[in-house]
Amino acid sequence: MHNDLKKALEVLQNGGIILYPTDTIWGIGCDATNEEAVSRIYQLKKREDSKSMLVLMENINFLSRYVEEVPEIAYDLIEVSDKPLTIIYPGAKNLAKNLVAADGSIGIRLTSEDFTRQLIQRFKKPLVSTSANISGEVSPAFFDEISPEIIDAVDYVVEYRQDDTTPKSPSSIIRLGVGGEIDILRK
Repeated sequence: MHNDLKKALEVLQNGGIILYPTDTIWGIGCDATNEEAVSRIYQLKKREDSKSMLVLMENINFLSRYVEEVPEIAYDLIEVSDKPLTIIYPGAKNLAKNLVAADGSIGIRLTSEDFTRQLIQRFKKPLVSTSANISGEVSPAFFDEISPEIIDAVDYVVEYRQDDTTPKSPSSIIRLGVGGEIDILRK
């Protein structure tokens, strides 16, 4: 894993995109503050840039760097969640403009996956995380289901966990309002 961390970090620091394991499924990722890298992912996925992608962080303390005002309920939801949880927050800031939804919101998930957590700690910035597929196609559950088109288009493919076939669940998705209103989008 050490070699993967070193190579993935180098690619991210140079504005590249990576294919990597997350706490849900394999993802395509880049520096969430780099507009050019984010654009490359939209192009690779053949996805409208009006369909925002989510961001992974490794520490709850960094939320306030990327969200104008974190509703108090978010901390409670994160603490009690027993599975991956993506929260859509209003008022995104300090992220690539083309990553943020038209309404100014951003989906953020705190990762518990070891490789991703260590990578984000070393990178010191959040990562884009979007499923490793062309938009509209089925999201691959495991590495061996990822199309060669995706594998060939990224700058680095993480070797760690490529042979892992442990079933993973998609994250729950909750939208929070400025006043702490909760809208459950996916359980």
